[in-house]
Formats: sequence, C-alpha cells, structure tokens
Amino acid sequence: MKNRVKKHLPNAITCANLFSGCIGIVLAFKGEMIAASYAIFLSAIFDFFDGLASRVLKSFSGIGKDLDSLADMVSFGVLPAVIMYQIMLQARQIDKISDYLNFIAFLIPVFSALRLAKFNVDTRQAENFIGLPTPANAILIASFPLILDHHNQFYSAPLQNPWILSILIVVMCTLLVIEVPMMSLKFKSTDFNQNISRYLLLLFSAILILFFKFAAVPVVILFYIALSVIQFKFLNPGFMDTSRKNG
Repeated sequence: MKNRVKKHLPNAITCANLFSGCIGIVLAFKGEMIAASYAIFLSAIFDFFDGLASRVLKSFSGIGKDLDSLADMVSFGVLPAVIMYQIMLQARQIDKISDYLNFIAFLIPVFSALRLAKFNVDTRQAENFIGLPTPANAILIASFPLILDHHNQFYSAPLQNPWILSILIVVMCTLLVIEVPMMSLKFKSTDFNQNISRYLLLLFSAILILFFKFAAVPVVILFYIALSVIQFKFLNPGFMDTSRKNG
C-alpha cells in the first residue's frame, strides 16, 4: 500500500494541475478573467509540488514525465492563450484587422507545445532550462487581468493596445523556444554560494510583490531572464558548450 501511494502521489498532483487548468479555461471563456488567472497560479503550485514529490519519494517514470507535459500544455499553454485572446477582445479593436489579429493569442499553445516536446527529449535540460519555462510564461500572462483590474493607467494602457499585445505575444513565443539557458529554481542544497542566483531572485521577487503586488510579476520575469543570462553568459559561460556535447 505504501509503495502504491509513493508511486501514484506525484501523478495525482499532476492531475490536480490538469484539473485546475481545465476549470481555468472554462472560467476564461465565461469572461471570469481574475478567477482564470488564479487557476494558473494554482496549477503552478501543483506543478511545483508534483516535481518535489517525485524527488522526495524518488518516484520517477516515463508516464509521469509525459503526464506532466500534457497537464502543462493545458494549464500553461491553452489556458494562458484563452486569457490573452479575451484580453485582445477587450483591447481597442481595429476595423478589418482585429477579427484576424486576435487569433495571434493561440500561437502561445503552439510554441508551448514545441517547448514541452523539446524538453522531454533534450538531455541538456536535466538541471537547468533552455528557453523560458511554460509555467513562467503562463504566470506572466496570469498577471495581466489582475493588472487591468486595478485600473492603473500607467500599467494597464499597454495591455489595451492590440499592437503592443501582438508584439508581446511574439516575444513570449520566441522566449519559449530560444536557445538561451535559464536557471532552474530547484534547490539541491542550502549552500548559499551554489544558490546565490536563486536567493537573489526570491528576495527581489518578494520585495517587488510586497510593494507592487501583481504589477511586479512582469518585472520579476524580466529579472529572472536577465539573471539567467548573467549566470550562464558570464559566471558559467561553458554551460552551452558542455550541453551541446552532452546532447
């Protein structure tokens, strides 16, 4: 009995991730954007804990890895795309263009699928990522309805411009598949020197979110990307060379 629980607990948490993502899609299509955003945050929590459970219980399987990618595709691919589509619909509409331009939001699940498929077969991503992880991209998108809900013109104005939104979608899709190493947030030890980048990210994120709440999320994601570039470009420049040899 104990072995069965140990074997299936991570997959059960992954299924909770998928379930949350499905509910979020329904909420987004109903126009309940805030609730849909919270569904992404909830899915991200489940996604974190299914990986943690797998490592703690040492319960790894090919099925678990594929199930995780399928769940992520829904929660961090389709759900954020529906949210972005609804945001595009609420933005200023351009005659004879917006009817087609709005569908650019569904590039997000296309590139998320490419990202997840690549992750499953790319041996270079065992400890760190190459390209922006789909949960990070989804959390960024989840912050947009919350920013719009606060009615701060400085933050919300760009999210009401269809051209800025379109460019933003293209940039996010590019980041998902770009050959740029990104650090993982998995702590293998508590050693400060080995995890200094992770501690900096967590500290910076906590301070920003404390003062700016959800408006801080885009800045946190940018800081994460910048910190990753600094770490692998300047502090560990041989990472990509080693990865290519191993891959």
